[in-house]
Amino acid sequence: MGFSLSLLVGVLLILLWELGGALHLHSVNNSFNGLLNGFVFGFYSSISEAFISLTDIGYICLSSIVSVFIHEVGHALAAASEGIQMEYIAVFLAALFPGALVAFNLEVLQALPRNAALRIYCAGIWHNAAFCVVCSLILFLLPLVLEPFYLYGESPMVLNVSQKSPLAGHLAPGDLIVSLGSTRVHSVQEWKDTIALFNVQMLQIGSSRDFESSLAIRGRTGYCVPSYLIRGSIEIQTEWHVNDTTCPSELFPFVSIPCVNSHNFDGVTSKDNHFEGTGSIRCLNPKDVIKLKNCGNHDRSSCSCLEDESCLSPVQKPGLAWVEITYSRPSVCQKSQMNSFPEHKPHKSGEMNCTSTFTFLGDIITLGHALRLTSYQPRWSINFGSSLPTVLEKLCVYAFHVSLALALLNSLPVYFLDGECILEVILQHSSFLRQRTRRRLLQWILAGGTFVSVLVFIQTFLFVW
Repeated sequence: MGFSLSLLVGVLLILLWELGGALHLHSVNNSFNGLLNGFVFGFYSSISEAFISLTDIGYICLSSIVSVFIHEVGHALAAASEGIQMEYIAVFLAALFPGALVAFNLEVLQALPRNAALRIYCAGIWHNAAFCVVCSLILFLLPLVLEPFYLYGESPMVLNVSQKSPLAGHLAPGDLIVSLGSTRVHSVQEWKDTIALFNVQMLQIGSSRDFESSLAIRGRTGYCVPSYLIRGSIEIQTEWHVNDTTCPSELFPFVSIPCVNSHNFDGVTSKDNHFEGTGSIRCLNPKDVIKLKNCGNHDRSSCSCLEDESCLSPVQKPGLAWVEITYSRPSVCQKSQMNSFPEHKPHKSGEMNCTSTFTFLGDIITLGHALRLTSYQPRWSINFGSSLPTVLEKLCVYAFHVSLALALLNSLPVYFLDGECILEVILQHSSFLRQRTRRRLLQWILAGGTFVSVLVFIQTFLFVW
């Protein structure tokens, strides 16, 4: 009961804060709104969670059935402990989502002591909160429970590739993602975070007039381009603005990487290792560059190119990304190990013919929608049941968010929900108020709470979409 009352106070404070933001009484904190929407509803404004699929809707419906069932069981158990029997159980659909309610005799409820009635009204909220804790524990212990059958956190495994995606010709179900760019990827969350980070960097480049800021992305790696390709390329003079890097169709813009041990790059001196105000962009065919040797590293300390080669790196900008994706195919690894001689033992994964690399050219956001991944890898070569951990994870995640949202929703001081009954019982404890005043105050709070709640829900919907 104390938890539910504290939750009611917290929800009231959030509603007042959101109302103040809507009335421009204080500045709106988008990061706070994003965190709140993500924690409660599971709507994170990340790259790969920007849309809801039909499968996700199925998870939400199933989670709603379980959460509503637990909520109503909480009311029923609390009422049974007070000796009150149920009159009937109603099941309904609200905007295509399932709902239910347990009805009790209103006269019997009103005859109960106020604390007993409050326990019955708050029981559903408390059971939803307890169910959230159970879901969190299952998520935390799931890797340990599945450890005899699955490897966790080594490399995300591909479950499905969209046929409309440009990745369909490179990746297949069962492949393992090793790295994205120069970032080693161990789990699905790291894959999402890396894509989100790349997208943020792209947006920063697009809003910056300083072309050197793109080195934060481009500086990871370059390619040793021979002089004959450079002489045959198209040169574009630029003021180092991102918008000045447009190349003809089927060509990609490249620029020299500043290196400590190199002195021949356009606009770069070994003294300060910075670009000057102007320089040149080389437009090259990506097919000719991808197969060349890599050069450069994170701190730009070495280019490792021959004398007749220059270390060039692709220019990144919003909507036009150059990202290398390294993956491994377990079936190829097993064949390589079987065909190897006993005295030549395979090295670590990726050091033989187990890994391959391809380059993705295009919008970085599409990477988040193109693949369905899992952080679990079956210990055996048979991929039967490879989707089971992902199904269990999603069920727990959606059940957590739906149950938490249901608990908060029933804590709201709005009509027809538990918050109305809880608020009415609380006001009855205010003996210094007359009954007529309590009734008016209840109606004013419910009307205001309903209005603000609808306003917040509309704002949340607009934030997500």
